[in-house]
Amino acid sequence: MQNSHIVVLGASNKPHRYAYKAVKMLQEYGYHVTPVHPKLENIDGLVVKHQLGHIHGSIDTLSLYVGPQRIKPLIDDIIKLKPSRVILNPGTECEKLEQALIQNNIGFVKDCTLLMLEHGRF
Repeated sequence: MQNSHIVVLGASNKPHRYAYKAVKMLQEYGYHVTPVHPKLENIDGLVVKHQLGHIHGSIDTLSLYVGPQRIKPLIDDIIKLKPSRVILNPGTECEKLEQALIQNNIGFVKDCTLLMLEHGRF
């Protein structure tokens, strides 16, 4: 799946944050990464999109790093993006999103992007 397009929602420019580590590790593994954050312009030179609606083309994986309260208003945008798969990283679980993903035949896993990469499960 390398060279696949991975979107990281809730990306961070703070090296101690898991969302930052995910962006960096995905790049190290050879994936095309699009970080999404409403206020950031770039992360170590990688252009950041401000909204999911600004992303075009097919998305292989959407990796979530935002809490359920921030996810709920984005559910329609997530469904419109039509990712092949969504990763609900720890702390991002949202029953309303899970129901919408099931209804729209979008696969999802409750897992950790970093561990999935490290253990060859990505």
